[in-house]
Amino acid sequence: MTRIKVTQVKSQIGRLQNQKRTLEALGLRKMNQTVEHDASPTIIGMVNTVKHLVSFEEIK
Repeated sequence: MTRIKVTQVKSQIGRLQNQKRTLEALGLRKMNQTVEHDASPTIIGMVNTVKHLVSFEEIK
């Protein structure tokens, strides 16, 4: 299965509560923190919800 690397590049301060919860569910708690996840439809949907706060790339 393909994996993606997700890095938080913008702060969650002043964001909507559902965006803050999505970042926490992805495992992102600090700026410039990076996590890896399997590219499941659930994770892709979560990344799309906060795509303005994170950067992501596909890992092979």
